[in-house]
Amino acid sequence: MTVTSELCAKIAATNYADLGQPAIAAARRLVLDGLAIAIAGTEEEAIQILAEHTREQGGSPEATAIGFGFHTNSVAAAALNGAAMHVLDFEPMWSPANHALSTTLAAVLALAEARGASGRDVITALVKGVELQGWIRQASGQFEAKTLRFHPPGAAGPLGAAVAAGHLLGLDADGLANAIGIAASRAGSVLANVGTMTKSTHCGHASALGLESALLAARGFTANTDTFGAAQGYTQAFYDDFKSEELLGFGRAPFRVASPGYAIKMFPSQFGTHFGISAGLDINSKMPASAGIRRVTLTAPPMAYVNRPFPKTGLDGKFSLQYTAASALLDGQVGIRTFTDEHLAKPDMQALLAKFEVVHDDKIPGRFEDMYVILKVELDNGQTLESRCNGPRGKWGTTPITEAEHLVKVRDCLSTRLDAKTQTRLIDQARKIDDLDAAGIHQLMELAGRFPKGK
Repeated sequence: MTVTSELCAKIAATNYADLGQPAIAAARRLVLDGLAIAIAGTEEEAIQILAEHTREQGGSPEATAIGFGFHTNSVAAAALNGAAMHVLDFEPMWSPANHALSTTLAAVLALAEARGASGRDVITALVKGVELQGWIRQASGQFEAKTLRFHPPGAAGPLGAAVAAGHLLGLDADGLANAIGIAASRAGSVLANVGTMTKSTHCGHASALGLESALLAARGFTANTDTFGAAQGYTQAFYDDFKSEELLGFGRAPFRVASPGYAIKMFPSQFGTHFGISAGLDINSKMPASAGIRRVTLTAPPMAYVNRPFPKTGLDGKFSLQYTAASALLDGQVGIRTFTDEHLAKPDMQALLAKFEVVHDDKIPGRFEDMYVILKVELDNGQTLESRCNGPRGKWGTTPITEAEHLVKVRDCLSTRLDAKTQTRLIDQARKIDDLDAAGIHQLMELAGRFPKGK
């Protein structure tokens, strides 16, 4: 057997009963987080443009466009909802770094609606899609931003979505090998688009293309079935030293959704910026109310794509070490409304950005698991305040985000579109998703799809 065929046999043999309670509980929380951030994401201009485009393209009304009150075909719904789930950069972070939720959950929910799947199948499909992406990222050896060739969800996401959709379609090992093979030819993303509207589509397209790959495989469409071993294949195109044998860790208890698990994001920005935000919030809490800031220095690992001294837009600011930490220092909080063009343009913000310096230290690891930052703030009164952050709360190995804290985030996201009664109903349904039958999944998506009056 090849690595690919052995892997596909493992994937096909995995069912709900194999997951274990830690993975099931972790997946339930992911469903709630994903739906909440997707609903909040529909407020963004990028998603509104995508929604209008999707509506105009038409298609069989089989799956919900989250937050927009219309239905379209499952592939189009996965593309739109996956982008909405990612656009705020508010979805969980994985180890090694990836966006495995939007690339998987959007496809699973769309296909579950279209094919009448149960909540148990949704959970199982989600865990399997996330699991494959985790092992692809582990096998890749690309653990730091400076070693990336493609944006990770664009490279790994289509394959994970294909596996997740393959579960709902009942694909056997051979069918999965073809689905993964098809998805391999649809993978890719360009890091230069980080900070633009296009970044959200890296995840939306990964979800949709993986779903379509599985649908095609279910019809008998074929591909090279040795995705992880073929000459001039997937691994050689995307990676320099891919260790295919590591993929056979798939399904090794506990599942990756539970260990190493994921970091719930409490700030809607690139995960590396959370280190500077956390340090900035710490210093803000200690800074005299009337103190003026003379100079700010942030020492961090080399992370070129988030070194943006003067971001052009609020969206661009999500990927700026300078802007995110400055917002924490000035406001004492960082949330969805931090990343508007209006907030970026505030005179005090622009003045502080002019005083901000990022020092890149090659000795600091760039991998999220090991990195740290040091933030130093010199005040006009001569006082210097300093804070080191080894990782935001919720990062692997740190104090986890509690259910109560997570619900604050969830309700804040849901409140952008839904009234309090609908929020509660959606939360209750999502938290027991594996108890839902097909009708219950449709009800959950109906709640997520509600289009508020006046919007």
